[in-house]
Amino acid sequence: MFKNIYYGWWVVLSCFLISLYVGSITFFGFTAFFEPLVKEFGWSYTQISLGASLRGLEMGIFAFPIGFLVDRYGSRKLIFSGVIASGFGLILLSFTQSLAMFYGSILLLGLGAGGCTIVVTMSAVANWFDKNVGKAFGVMASGFGASGLIVPIIVWLIEVYQWRATLMILGLGMWILGIPLSFVIRNKAVQDGGLAEGKSADKAPFQDKIQYKKADLPFRQVLKNKSFLYLNIVEAVRMMTVLAVVTHIMPYLGSLGVSRTTAGLVAAAIPLSSIIGRLGFGWLGDIFTKRYVMALAFSLMGVGTIILCFLQMKWMIFPFLLIFPPSFGGTMVLRGAILREYFGKESFGKMIGMVMSSASIGGTIGPTLAGWVFDSMGSYLLAWVVFSGLVGLATLLVLRIKPIPTS
Repeated sequence: MFKNIYYGWWVVLSCFLISLYVGSITFFGFTAFFEPLVKEFGWSYTQISLGASLRGLEMGIFAFPIGFLVDRYGSRKLIFSGVIASGFGLILLSFTQSLAMFYGSILLLGLGAGGCTIVVTMSAVANWFDKNVGKAFGVMASGFGASGLIVPIIVWLIEVYQWRATLMILGLGMWILGIPLSFVIRNKAVQDGGLAEGKSADKAPFQDKIQYKKADLPFRQVLKNKSFLYLNIVEAVRMMTVLAVVTHIMPYLGSLGVSRTTAGLVAAAIPLSSIIGRLGFGWLGDIFTKRYVMALAFSLMGVGTIILCFLQMKWMIFPFLLIFPPSFGGTMVLRGAILREYFGKESFGKMIGMVMSSASIGGTIGPTLAGWVFDSMGSYLLAWVVFSGLVGLATLLVLRIKPIPTS
């Protein structure tokens, strides 16, 4: 039964599960630790937000060299090393006694997460797929969305066992789950034109009518392309906005009088709802012109950010969950699909590494800026308005991303 399944889909499944676990802890679940840390240490939201920003910055700083390493040594070794380092980072974090130790533990966690998340997992999947790359990326990236299933468990563990024991449990779980999954990854590049993925198909009728070459460009040539520059800027804005929202959603809802239990459910629903966009926009990207689909996703993301300003009306939580998470989930998938289609797979690790490095700049600014706005004004509203405007500008840049014409 399972022998007839293309092995690339087993790689996708492994990356899905790793992304699910790592994403739940380092990305979506971090918001659950805000209030316990404030209560125990008396730190400000800005100080704790800086920890989240340092994690994102370090992951971004290492994304570029990790891209070189994954192109040279393959994904399996990077994921194995990342799992080991992430587990140590979580365990060390459970022994935090000072702000400096908190930041140091976060940096170790970020280093490990950088080795077993987007740069490496997308590179692993990109080597196995051509025709179905959007769908494959969509399924793989849905692991980050499914990580919302673990967020309520993290909240429950903190309530029952306190935050230190929770981090210890999560660190051990990282090793128990991640180490076996890392050995499922194989570094084989597609040699058969992608036909092993499924039956060959004619060019989708709604793709660009202009002809462009199926590029496999050397990295130096990629760096000279304006579309690659635009994609880096767009990703910085995306990560700035997304990290600000997912890091601060629980304290923001708490400031509006929403109970911690309900806020935790909303925090969990964000990644779960994003699965719709990861799968849906990934599928649309295989049918329609990818940059147009990505522009649509960014437009919806801007609308979803504005809706945050109205969550004092509790019913507005539902349209927020229906619009913001699917849109940012879709942009994540389309980013990798555009890189794979427009520039090829020869330098994919380096390309996604550089894009993630650019994203880290935005990811550093976003949570810290949102925390500073709240500490200064007692409200997040100005931050949401600014982020929404930046997303609108990024939408215009997305439309300027063009395929490489044939000569």
